[in-house]
Amino acid sequence: MKEDTLQGYVYILTNPSFKEDWVKIGKSSRPVNVRSKELDNTAVPLPFEIYATMQTIKYAEVERIIHKQIDRLTDLRIRQNREFFNVHPAQALEILTDLARAIEDAVVMKYEDGKPHQLYPVNEVPKEKKEKKAQRAPFDFSMVGLNIGDTVIFDALNLPVKVADKNKVEYEGRLWSLSAFCGTYLPEEMHNSSESYQGPKYFSYQGKTLWEIRLEREK
Repeated sequence: MKEDTLQGYVYILTNPSFKEDWVKIGKSSRPVNVRSKELDNTAVPLPFEIYATMQTIKYAEVERIIHKQIDRLTDLRIRQNREFFNVHPAQALEILTDLARAIEDAVVMKYEDGKPHQLYPVNEVPKEKKEKKAQRAPFDFSMVGLNIGDTVIFDALNLPVKVADKNKVEYEGRLWSLSAFCGTYLPEEMHNSSESYQGPKYFSYQGKTLWEIRLEREK
């Protein structure tokens, strides 16, 4: 098959025996780990390490463009007609990622401790999960089967308080939302920097937090 109908890879390789701002930038129609092993020969004292890759059907074109882009910066090619460049790998990756944004099928992976992590496109929360989260209604006691007059426990102090409204409790003659009660009565060591609290996670009924009861009932 023609090269432009199959996906291949553009790779950025580093080598412990090179200077830290030396890289090899090339292309391969096969997985880059296979190509990097082929390059492990007597010409270099240590094996190459994969720094980043782009997978795309336009891998040959991308390799030509990135070589041209680096050559335009200055005379950074260590040796003419070779794929070695005197450029920091992070700078080469930045150029590769910029190119990826203009290519529909491009996937850029950055390697850390030998393991690939997708850098582009950025992984997003699936649409259906976003919608489900957005549709969750504000908490009220009917969601967990409780009524006005029932007693719940503020777990941080093992303190009983009474349900006084659909989403409020009564304590010492005053009505509180669950989050406001947490902000006022949580021990100092349990406060967070945002001073924002999901109240149902701090109150319980019959040994389970209101949050746990809600999740069980939603299922």
